[in-house]
Amino acid sequence: MGLQISISDSIVQAIRLPEQRIEQELLQELAIALYAQDILSFGKARELAQMDKYEFGQLLGRRGVLRHYGGEELDDDLNYARS
Repeated sequence: MGLQISISDSIVQAIRLPEQRIEQELLQELAIALYAQDILSFGKARELAQMDKYEFGQLLGRRGVLRHYGGEELDDDLNYARS
């Protein structure tokens, strides 16, 4: 199941970004917002943002969003480091 969100042309035209960057930037903004509100896990948020773990972690840091880091995330990081 997928989800499409409709954004009016007037809003898309008002976004001050090159047209080819709009979709990616909106996905990143949505991912940051949902992660910050603890609605999405780090892994799912970075997947939504279409970024790897490092890139998404760096993006969160630049935005001042603290990582939600628990036992599950520690296990994921350890498994990632071992691979």
